[in-house]
Amino acid sequence: MSKLAITFADELRARSDDDLAALFKLRPDLVTPVPNDFTALAARATSTPSLVRALDSLNLWHYQIIEAACVLAEPFKKSEIVSITSQESNFALDYLWQMGLLYKEGNNFRTPVNLKLLIGDEPIGLGPELGSKVDFSKLKDVPKSSAEVLSKLIWGPPRGQISNIKKPGTAIGWLLENNILVALDSNTVALPREYAIKLRGDKVHKELSSKPIKLTGKTVTQKQADLAAIANISTILRWCEEFLHNLSDEPPTALRTGGIGVRELKRIAEHLGVEENCVGFIAELCYLAGLVVIDPDDQILPTSSFDIWLSKPSEERWYSLVVLWLDTSRVSGLIGRGPDKNIAPLGPELDRAGASLIKRTTLKILFENLEVSPEIPSIKEIVKWWNPQRFNGDFVDWSLREAEWLGITGQGALSTFGQNLLLSKEELGIESALPNPVDHILIQADNSAVAPGPLTAEISSEMGTIADIESRGGATVYRFSEASIRRGLDHGKTGDQIKTFLTKTSKTPMPQPLEYLITDVAKRHGKLRVGSAHAYIRCEDEGLIQQILHDKKCEHLRLRRIAPQVLATDFELPEVITELREYGYLPAAENASGILLSQPNLRRAKSRPKPPRIIAEFSAPKESVIASAVKTIRAGERSRKVEPIVPGTSSNETLALINQYINNQQTIAISYADNNGGVINRIIEPISISLGTLTAKDEASGEITQFRIPRINGVAPAFTISQNKADLDL
Repeated sequence: MSKLAITFADELRARSDDDLAALFKLRPDLVTPVPNDFTALAARATSTPSLVRALDSLNLWHYQIIEAACVLAEPFKKSEIVSITSQESNFALDYLWQMGLLYKEGNNFRTPVNLKLLIGDEPIGLGPELGSKVDFSKLKDVPKSSAEVLSKLIWGPPRGQISNIKKPGTAIGWLLENNILVALDSNTVALPREYAIKLRGDKVHKELSSKPIKLTGKTVTQKQADLAAIANISTILRWCEEFLHNLSDEPPTALRTGGIGVRELKRIAEHLGVEENCVGFIAELCYLAGLVVIDPDDQILPTSSFDIWLSKPSEERWYSLVVLWLDTSRVSGLIGRGPDKNIAPLGPELDRAGASLIKRTTLKILFENLEVSPEIPSIKEIVKWWNPQRFNGDFVDWSLREAEWLGITGQGALSTFGQNLLLSKEELGIESALPNPVDHILIQADNSAVAPGPLTAEISSEMGTIADIESRGGATVYRFSEASIRRGLDHGKTGDQIKTFLTKTSKTPMPQPLEYLITDVAKRHGKLRVGSAHAYIRCEDEGLIQQILHDKKCEHLRLRRIAPQVLATDFELPEVITELREYGYLPAAENASGILLSQPNLRRAKSRPKPPRIIAEFSAPKESVIASAVKTIRAGERSRKVEPIVPGTSSNETLALINQYINNQQTIAISYADNNGGVINRIIEPISISLGTLTAKDEASGEITQFRIPRINGVAPAFTISQNKADLDL
């Protein structure tokens, strides 16, 4: 630059459009919204929130250079920072200048306001500056005992505690007398910054990390990774489907603070045959996708979106889950943890800033090291290098575990499907890789059935109602029991309908024991009925009524006989049904008219999906947005410069001048009264006048805007105003 920049705003004004565009690309928060001019841009770029975001985006190498810059007195030369770091810092300085974390003053550099406050008073463990000329020759004469004291302070922390500054002891006393240590108060001494740097060998870091370590791990072929991944994809889709069907069958009640309770989580985990942390993750996936919601009555139910989701192809269903997982700030790995209480899935305590950044960094490393299943310490070290300010080792562990569950990775290595996802390809290749769904089962003699592959949606839904899943894998094993058959009857099926479905679907004949089981349960189902009275129990079989009345397990229900075939209780109907079923009876509910009630086959939430908010990370804006932002700030700067002198014009002069400028297609400056009564200056490109309104393109916003003619106080050519302002400045 030909002129020294005194302020950060002045230095920004001197940057080229390309440099400004690079700044906005590296720091997207600076254009959300677009500042009015360079003064506003500089204020935002040096604000604490913006600087924190910028520092969080730095890798370890760039952060170390910023730390080194905060050690030096300003303005500092490039050679000064190279001398206390390394020759490679030349490249880092250019990048940090581009980011606006350093700015130039001639050939020197300065740090923006607030940056040193964020780095701290003791950067890199260095103490206070002496501020006077330092005699380093004294270091040659340091006694052995004093040298031992120094060795503990060189790399920080630079402060040490002593009992009394007046009686410091021989070792510390010598250092204080020779000003190698300074007293901060009566009990604290510190090693000055100048001496510490000298003792560090004229460097400020013990170890500079200009690049990350190389990832280590086990080699996995792409074919192996893809085979494992496609199995995981099939499994996660089935888990989500089974989870949501289970919520429909037995909707849990949400905790008062929101979320699924520990007992319900354990029950669902047993039903799915997975760990509770996996169920928590599945619940969060479905929550993010709007497939499950907490109703106003606190029941946790699938939404109508679940039925739409089921009708979509597998690849589309998988993508709808994974794309949300990539960007969410909710951390399902925290489920079951918490210092004071158990953190619940679907609850409000799972948001963590930086979770998405760690997740994407982890996948980026895998993308750059294909066919490698990483060693955990190795990948953690690399993630920490890329995100030293946001690093959390647990986040890396959970990201790898969840990526495997989702099929983004297979056997730890990034799958082809994961690669296609990160590359935003339209075709992910999942549909062709998944096995075709089967439309039949094989009933076994032991009241079980085997599905030799993923079942079609209709058959899977039916089987989930009348049977429990016993084991999963390439083939799924279902188990028929009295409870599962009763569940099907509760959903409105009859015994004959269940037998017809199984006979039609199975390629093996139905064994007699299973047929007898279905017939027996169907015969007993509904024989005993429970209604509201608070609740009553009635049965045509007086012997059964007598049995229940004298059953000691039912004593706590406080049953009383009000007729030969009727018992009454003060307990609620759902509780009575649940208790009786636990004790081996098979009651069914009936309404006030005595009609047998069956639960609806599909329970869906009455309220709409309410996906959780996301603590978003700023992403690089599009080129068109950046170009528009640069143009807007330049225009705003010109408007600010012309502000003092737009000459007033009468109404007739205003109309005549505007028409003239429209014909000449000339850019003009106007003085305009806003809605608040204030007067502002705008640079515009007039287009047309109609019904007392001027339509023009506003250079500051780049948008077509309308201005009321009576509010225009003055008009002049923009270049004339700029010239007049320049003359005044001179």
